[in-house]
Amino acid sequence: MTTIIRDILQDLERTRENMLALSDDIWLSIDHNDPESMREGVAFKTEYNDRMKSFDRLAKEISELVQQYTQVRMDEVEPEIAAESEAERNARVVRELNREEAHRLDEDFTFKRPCGYALQGKAFNGLTTWRRLFDHVCRRLHERDQDLFNQLPDLPAFKTRRGNPFFSRDPKALRVDSEVVPGIFAEVNLSAKGLCAVIQHLLQTYDIPETEMTMYLREDRDAS
Repeated sequence: MTTIIRDILQDLERTRENMLALSDDIWLSIDHNDPESMREGVAFKTEYNDRMKSFDRLAKEISELVQQYTQVRMDEVEPEIAAESEAERNARVVRELNREEAHRLDEDFTFKRPCGYALQGKAFNGLTTWRRLFDHVCRRLHERDQDLFNQLPDLPAFKTRRGNPFFSRDPKALRVDSEVVPGIFAEVNLSAKGLCAVIQHLLQTYDIPETEMTMYLREDRDAS
């Protein structure tokens, strides 16, 4: 029953991510040199974004309600194996992920699903949505340097050109928030491409080369 509930919650999150990706794809397909096409595109995006805001709120409330009642947590990565040390766990996960194709952060992950990642020699699996993977990366970087992570809401690199923050101490400042570490909230109303772009900025901030992070996709595993 626990597996079924977690699968349903993940499907809800994947649906949301796919809807964000669809919006991006439709916007890019519009002929921006055609005034009529642009007018129709802007009207579509405005209404779509309003509907997505309502869907995000409802999906979050449903997910939180189910998790609270069933005690099935979405942020659980993988079950612990008795008597397995951290080094043994990492070696095992590395072996598992090495059977899959490694991907770079700058690739196009539209309509694709993750299954794990490796960062500076440490590997993690069981992360089947981009939001969960993003949250997990944030927690790992927070463990590496808490003071630096706590400064993210103040750094210009984590604000859009319009001044909207990617990280904030106030969840109300974000469209859809996720408390990635205690007291720090991240904007997660982003497609896979958007979340990976924020991860790229995080790695730059932490002076970690992008080559030290590899992604693994569920599609690669399913295709084998």
